[in-house]
Amino acid sequence: MRAFIFPGQGSQSVGMGQALADASLAARHVFEEVDEALKQNLFRLMSQGPEEELRLTENAQPAIMAHSMAVLAMLEKEGNIRLTDAASFVAGHSLGEYSALAAADAFDLPTTARLLKKRGQAMQAAVPVGEGGMAAILGLDFETVESIAQEAAENDICQAANDNAPGQVVISGSLAAIERAVALAKGKGARRAVMLDVSAPFHCSLMQPAADVMAKALQENRPRQPIVPVFANVSATAETDPTKIMNLLVEQVTGRVRWRESIAAMAAAGVEEFVEFGGKVLAPMIKRIAPDCKATSLIAPADIENFAASL
Repeated sequence: MRAFIFPGQGSQSVGMGQALADASLAARHVFEEVDEALKQNLFRLMSQGPEEELRLTENAQPAIMAHSMAVLAMLEKEGNIRLTDAASFVAGHSLGEYSALAAADAFDLPTTARLLKKRGQAMQAAVPVGEGGMAAILGLDFETVESIAQEAAENDICQAANDNAPGQVVISGSLAAIERAVALAKGKGARRAVMLDVSAPFHCSLMQPAADVMAKALQENRPRQPIVPVFANVSATAETDPTKIMNLLVEQVTGRVRWRESIAAMAAAGVEEFVEFGGKVLAPMIKRIAPDCKATSLIAPADIENFAASL
């Protein structure tokens, strides 16, 4: 069994997608369709920069999705591979869940691009710059980090935001509380506890205004039933019901990304290979969560051709 997985924010870089566009008509069509949907030359920003503009949440989110979908389009068209034949599940990390849903035909590509543009704008607007923060805590288990976050919160917000892999947890919340948590984590034996260079405190209750925006947007653009089950970040279980998927996407804005649990559950269900589309961020996590599973990253045309040939 195999799962297709899709990366989240932070996997963007200037130049992304250019080799795919040069090699594949199907990939070029993805970039053109996203540009048309957003009424923006996003592909030029992806391929040429500037980096500071690409890094903006409202640009990075649809760009990462477009890159992932271009890889999938090339695999399906040039490699003659059908997702339903090659994958038993799909999943994505944070915004990558939208890529996973697009891959599974729960959303069409233009709708996915517009939803992610709106999601990025709403998340950026939810908390004034400088009032929130995130930090990565390495070397402590999830329960210890959750306890540190609760202790550091005091009268502020401090929550576990991403349970990425054993010993890798990201916390999110009010800047002062996150700084207190970093100090506490270092005192409790964390291998590293570092503030992250992010524009907003994602996946915590401070994002409620963005969740409200997405609730309305998703009511107007309701998902279809996916053609393969999608492991949702919030539930860490395989979901197929469109209404539940929609509600979980709203919860995901403020809720924890349960990535470690999702991968472990897929491995327990019989998945032996995880294939990451458009990034090399999730595959290293897989090796820590499910070391007996194979993890493959598809980024360049040669990666796609080699993977297609292996099936």
